[in-house]
Amino acid sequence: MSAKSPFVLVHGAWHGGWCWQRVVPLLEAAGHRTLAVTCRGVGERAAELTPEIGLDSCIADVTSAIEAANLTDVVLVGHSHGGWIIAGVADRIPQRIAQFVFLDANLVQDGATQFSTLAPELVAARRAVAALSPGGLSMPPPPASAFGITNEADIAWVESELTPQPLKTYEDALRLEHPLGNGRPKTYVACVNPAFSAVATAHQWASAQPDWHYLEIATGHDAMVIAPELLTTTLLGIAGS
Repeated sequence: MSAKSPFVLVHGAWHGGWCWQRVVPLLEAAGHRTLAVTCRGVGERAAELTPEIGLDSCIADVTSAIEAANLTDVVLVGHSHGGWIIAGVADRIPQRIAQFVFLDANLVQDGATQFSTLAPELVAARRAVAALSPGGLSMPPPPASAFGITNEADIAWVESELTPQPLKTYEDALRLEHPLGNGRPKTYVACVNPAFSAVATAHQWASAQPDWHYLEIATGHDAMVIAPELLTTTLLGIAGS
């Protein structure tokens, strides 16, 4: 893998490409072309929400962005719910990917849905609030503090940017034709200070896999907001820069 492989950064639920704005210039300053993708229906693309927007459209958005930029040897990073998305991308265009980084992400199985990994009471609560949204299409965002953010200025910024998450992205089953990662190297970066309870099982699983590289960093779930320098250093180390 080239020492200057491009990075493609994929956001989690309720976020958009905006959440990487402190990391992108640091990666670019280190010589890496960097693309932060925003999926349809969230962030600056929130107005594109339709009943059809779901997990498959997110996977298609990231796949298309990589292909449109003609990127190869990509370090593909998926944060939180973005773990589902990059798993789908790996299944479709492995020839363009050098390795995958699951950043405090959900880990997935073929045929599973995001809702199938959550506690039934949480699923019921999210469906209930989604039913109150226009058309019943989306889930309102939680407070920024739910993502481990404590700085008041960061809370204000993140809460001004968070947008409702398309419900269908949690309802759609992930369909994989190949094993997770499709044969490419996989690194799991766990954010452990504080730990995000929704991905605790993923931490345990990833740390026990002999063919995964497992790292921990002392920051909260939204590492790209809370500790961009630490996260960038970690990503550059994974890329071999």
